[in-house]
Amino acid sequence: MTNPLLLDGKWLASRYHRYIHKQVQAVKDAAGRAPGLGVILVGDNPASKAYVGMKERVAKKHCGFETFDTVLPEDCTQDMVEEAVQAYNEHAGIDGILVQLPLPDHLDELRVIDTILASKDADGLHPYNQGRLSRGDALVKPCTPLGCMKLIDFALSGTTTEDSASLEEFAEADLSGMHAVVVGRSILVGKPVAQLLLARNATVTQVHSRTANPEALCAEADIVVVAAGREHMVDASWIKEGSIVIDVGINRTEAGTLTGDVAFDEVAPRCRAITPVPRGVGPMTVAMLMLNTLRAYQRRFTETI
Repeated sequence: MTNPLLLDGKWLASRYHRYIHKQVQAVKDAAGRAPGLGVILVGDNPASKAYVGMKERVAKKHCGFETFDTVLPEDCTQDMVEEAVQAYNEHAGIDGILVQLPLPDHLDELRVIDTILASKDADGLHPYNQGRLSRGDALVKPCTPLGCMKLIDFALSGTTTEDSASLEEFAEADLSGMHAVVVGRSILVGKPVAQLLLARNATVTQVHSRTANPEALCAEADIVVVAAGREHMVDASWIKEGSIVIDVGINRTEAGTLTGDVAFDEVAPRCRAITPVPRGVGPMTVAMLMLNTLRAYQRRFTETI
């Protein structure tokens, strides 16, 4: 295949923004307020600040949300972060809470995540929500893995970015009979995306740093999701003809540009569909954060889930 479908996450995310905004308008008057997203940022890391700023612009400008900010100093204590989370837990106008990760090394990220009220866990990382994900009945799904699944649905939908079909026409694809390989096993991406693929009836293999011959396993897959954090680790020899490749990796090159875990130019001609980096999974992660916050808002004010 020389002309794969380019899975443009920015294009797909914009469709979700419109869908979310429409849903907000349908509930807002009865609820008496818009959905609220509370964001906690620790430190002044430029990348984290830019990422938080972008999320808030999407929330307010494209989705019709209200946003709330708490910025803590780099040297803040564990108690200070947990107190900020607790204040958002108790805030009646906040439906979703986002703690921007990673946190400084002296802070315990898992303790902070555990402090978030499960019903306001916009990232889907609270152990209650992760447990329900494993059980197969999650109300909140982690943002990046959920974005990966939406991109796979796009790949199998028969739709292209030239089409103007409504978002509702993207059905959840049944992956029965398909072999999916996930490269990576983090709690942020690798483990939950494997769970989501299993829930769609895919046969799933998890590849990680201790796996023997990972390239051979990937070369057998119909779907490959790569979240290893290693620049261009996956080359054409890892990918079979006609597969779907989802590249979650974001690596900064010596020249200052962003690139993925997949050697895109080499791999793309072999693919049925592939995500670019940037403009692939990243925008969909943000869109799914908004979708999770919308669903939490709807559960409070309507019977819609």
